[in-house]
Amino acid sequence: MRTHTFASVLVAAFCLAPLASAQSAPAKHPMTFEDMMQMKRLGETAVSPDGKWLAYSVTTVNLAANTKTPELWLQAIAGPSAEEPAPIKLAVAQPGDSDPQFSPDGKRILLISSRTGANQIWLADFDAATGAASRLHKLTNLDFGIDNAKWSPDSRSIVLTAPVYPDCPAIVPDDNGVGAECNYDRDAKAADSKVKAQIFTQLLYRHWNHYTGDKRSHLFLVSADTGAMRDLNPGDTHDVPPFSLEGLGCGCDFAPDSKELAFTEKLVDDPAVSTNSDIFTLDLTNSEAKPVKVSTSPGGDLNPAYSPDGKYLAWRSQARPGYEADKWRLMLYDRTAKTTKDLLPKFDRWVDEFAWASDSKHIYFASGDVGEAPILAASVPDGKLILETLTGEFSTLLPVQSSSNLVASQVKVDQPSEVFEISLLSFTEYSPFSRRFDAGSSPDNAETTKRSENSAPAADSHSEQITHLNDALLAQLDLPKMESFWFTAKDGTKLQGFIIRPPGFDPAKKYPVKFLIHGGPQGAWGDSWSYRWNAELFAANGYVVVMINMRGSTGYGQAIVDGVNGDWGGKPFTDLMTGLDYAEQHYPFIDKNRECALGASYGGYMANWVLGHTNRFKCIVSHDGMFNAESAFGSTEEDWFNIWEFKGHPWDYYGNTGVPADRSSSVGWKPDDQNPYRKWSPSLYAKNFHTPTLVVHGQLDYRLDVSEGFQLFDTLQMLRVPSKMLYFPDEGHWVLKPQNSQLWWKTVNDWVDEWTGGAASSH
Repeated sequence: MRTHTFASVLVAAFCLAPLASAQSAPAKHPMTFEDMMQMKRLGETAVSPDGKWLAYSVTTVNLAANTKTPELWLQAIAGPSAEEPAPIKLAVAQPGDSDPQFSPDGKRILLISSRTGANQIWLADFDAATGAASRLHKLTNLDFGIDNAKWSPDSRSIVLTAPVYPDCPAIVPDDNGVGAECNYDRDAKAADSKVKAQIFTQLLYRHWNHYTGDKRSHLFLVSADTGAMRDLNPGDTHDVPPFSLEGLGCGCDFAPDSKELAFTEKLVDDPAVSTNSDIFTLDLTNSEAKPVKVSTSPGGDLNPAYSPDGKYLAWRSQARPGYEADKWRLMLYDRTAKTTKDLLPKFDRWVDEFAWASDSKHIYFASGDVGEAPILAASVPDGKLILETLTGEFSTLLPVQSSSNLVASQVKVDQPSEVFEISLLSFTEYSPFSRRFDAGSSPDNAETTKRSENSAPAADSHSEQITHLNDALLAQLDLPKMESFWFTAKDGTKLQGFIIRPPGFDPAKKYPVKFLIHGGPQGAWGDSWSYRWNAELFAANGYVVVMINMRGSTGYGQAIVDGVNGDWGGKPFTDLMTGLDYAEQHYPFIDKNRECALGASYGGYMANWVLGHTNRFKCIVSHDGMFNAESAFGSTEEDWFNIWEFKGHPWDYYGNTGVPADRSSSVGWKPDDQNPYRKWSPSLYAKNFHTPTLVVHGQLDYRLDVSEGFQLFDTLQMLRVPSKMLYFPDEGHWVLKPQNSQLWWKTVNDWVDEWTGGAASSH
């Protein structure tokens, strides 16, 4: 940790006091879209083995050029250089470089760069005493590029992922370049061909925003000295690692002796139906060795990580097949006994990500809980829970090898992501479990609450902010604090909501409402920043923002998560309406006659459901929403999702397990009275559509095909319901390009202003 003397802080405070009293602080202003685009965005982070240096990526947006450019930085966090910490650019890096990683011996630093074409691994010497990097050179030279990289503990090897044609000869050190040439030739022929048609032989031929094509991601072992490469999955027709929205990286980890690799693979015949990925280990000392499966769950298994002492292998696991939102458990595999157990069997929250402590006695993990994602720890091997009471949402957990500290990224609703160093000098054991970890728990009262009221103090622990990417800009902005409230659903379940008042709030006025509905449906609103659906920016032009964590929301126990399954338009809809009723009753500044509902993904589905089931809103914004549940099933790619969520396949030959019982049966849609897709399809309630609706959809959205947006807009226009469609030919499920995002925010805000009247009014 950096140290600063108390005396120096006092001197600085006294020196600045006269100046501060002589002039008033500059007035803050509500955040604008342009302000948000000026913010520096934290990317990958890495800590040097001696704990003295932080390397990190920062992305800058150039709105005029419509670009996002990452740059690599270094900052001292311990030792003499940390007395006056200041970020410095990594001298050997160029704009566009990414993913800095220190070698475990501390002598080199790795980065990924496309400066000579496709992404390659570049290495530089690193001086831990001064932070200087030198002698940068390119290690890999694959024309088709690499995607991820990870050092071996002995610093002699690197594992990376690269897309290859499985039927080409394997790329190995002694193949004389035959494997690489085959891949280059296939790429060149495809690029030169006038025919761009594709032939599909199985499902999942497209995914999220791209067509999968003939290539598959493989793991490669690369010598850090010579660059010699070996394909660890030769001939494999599956992606290693499998696709994940969580960003798996290589989805792998080295054993501490660097002789074994654990990795994740989805080795199934029906990848569009199954969620079953598994953990495999591979002996790296034997080029003829075959992977060995060590996980046993029929659900998803991800993120393998060895304990530093080599005794254990841990990973995140789901028990139920076909359910992507099942509880993420923390599994512990004893490598000697070859036994596996759930380390936290009574913990009713998800383990979102985890990292081993350097002493192998604890595992740190982040877990969503009542609108936040605090850091906790579990002792090994008994699984006793140890609590750290830190607010906000934490991710990218990096234990410091030379101390008991932990470096992590933290984000809050009014603060973009920053890096913090957390001192874990001692812990508070939390046993028995607190009420806040019980299924469906909430405070006894239904009034505004703060998370600290339900948190146990952690002894002798504190955190210190390392990066300050946006301090100057944030100091100029009026970002209201988010408040939490609890209410009782119609069936007696306690649920949580959040509210943000507009900047310059005047309690004597009434304000229009933007009612935000989250996606997933297994997601949650909370103390988190977003550049796409930013609650502070929604409030900035004079609105009260209300957000409800209805049934299906994460962070309240698995029973609440499961509450949306097979009931998409049922309890979640009544939860939302009841939560909004509560907010209207308890916050007198809300103008309940000027409310607009906005949602994306499942939130878009719910916006469409609201459209056919209530006229309480002045307007609706439906972004990438499901309109016709039957057509959405036939045009999506992850079939397991709809099969689980709607409790079965719509065709006769599929049962509730999502596994075809008899493929020879005739294909036909189930009768209406047996078809759950028709029961919960917003399209069947079009006769009730009256609310002015803005439809937003992207051509490259393959989770919810653009045809869903077109169908909704066509229906609204035919019914003469006031409507508009914002169509993006170059966006997928999310609007990511800066100028597209600018148009999105303007169009959405203008639509809401048009139908709610915008400005606050007197009581």
